[in-house]
Amino acid sequence: MLKLGFCSKFLLASKHIGLRRLNVCFYHHSQELEEEFPPSEWYEKAYPKFLKLTHILKNVDMNNGRLMNMDENSIVIDDHIDREMNEFKSLGRAFIAAPSMQKQHFSATHSIPNTCFSKPNERESLILNSLTKVSDFLDVSAQQRKSVRLKICPQVTQHHIWRGALVEQLNNLKSEMGVLCSHPITIGVQLGEQIVSNCIQFLTKTMNSSATDSPSWMRLAPTKKADHRPSRRWGDVLEMFGDLAKCLKHEKRLEDHVLKLEGMREGLYQIKDVLIDGDLGYREARHQEFLVQKKLTANLGHSSRCLFTLLLYYLNGSVRDIEVEVRGGVYGRGSGSFCLCVGKVLTSENERMVWSGIKQLDRALGLFKFVWEIAGMKGALELQGHVWCVGAKERLVRYKGNVFLVHGIRLR
Repeated sequence: MLKLGFCSKFLLASKHIGLRRLNVCFYHHSQELEEEFPPSEWYEKAYPKFLKLTHILKNVDMNNGRLMNMDENSIVIDDHIDREMNEFKSLGRAFIAAPSMQKQHFSATHSIPNTCFSKPNERESLILNSLTKVSDFLDVSAQQRKSVRLKICPQVTQHHIWRGALVEQLNNLKSEMGVLCSHPITIGVQLGEQIVSNCIQFLTKTMNSSATDSPSWMRLAPTKKADHRPSRRWGDVLEMFGDLAKCLKHEKRLEDHVLKLEGMREGLYQIKDVLIDGDLGYREARHQEFLVQKKLTANLGHSSRCLFTLLLYYLNGSVRDIEVEVRGGVYGRGSGSFCLCVGKVLTSENERMVWSGIKQLDRALGLFKFVWEIAGMKGALELQGHVWCVGAKERLVRYKGNVFLVHGIRLR
């Protein structure tokens, strides 16, 4: 049975720029069929629209699901700009696929696999929000996935990683709700802001002295509870996260955060009976931290969104899912070595934009490399990032030991 492939992207772009409907459908069979491309006139008509969008969106970029003004380092909330950005990215992928671009960029540099981004699915986007997606991309076997979980869990479920990821998630949510306050807001967002503030305050007050760098003999013994108040537990945070998710479940602009809240609730449920009091004695506090790690390690599966969030925080100090705009793939290079390529289309050749794009790609490449190595995949893996933008000078950049190639998009 034939399956519809890449044609919809060209049809969508054609609709946006007012071109006639083009019969440029691509299909995939059990055997790979040769890809067809639109006629040269399509590119000639689409290019002016692409240039216009480049000018309109200059220094605006998609940063892991958020529209950002890179000059002001601020979040952009504008449905019209969001639609234009989606159109820009769609056209950008179409130009990457152009035969002239493939020849220009990939045959001229011997270090880039000739097949890189040559297939339609390799020019699609990919949101990395679970270990399963990362493992699928790398073709990690079921047995290797079990090994990955067993190796990752003890590292990422340490108490300071767990608490840090929760606080980071709440701070991110608080920041974005603050941006929404400049627009008409709902009662749900108003209530959500109160819950977020209370939850951050709760986590701060229950921070135990064992989390500091002071040696145990220097720490003061806990004071006796005069009021005999009941001990606080992680279940209190679980309840707050549940209320917060209910308040924000209809807020489209915050849906990614709601998914994160739901994911972290999975972990909170596993440790809901573990004490979280800040005035526990040193030994008891260490025991409670051990229980957090033990319960999370035992119960968070390979496909757990909570486990993936902890991994992101462990690797990058951030809990945001990673969006790869041009997914690329893993390509064999002979002699048992491989090259992993991913890419991004930028609205400007400004150095700040280029470096921002490189750093975003590096985050994805680092995640892939980590899972590749911890899964014990055979063969050396080279990492490559590619950024495309109009007017850019072709060059090779090295960042953290990896290769990043900057490409100019031009009609000819």
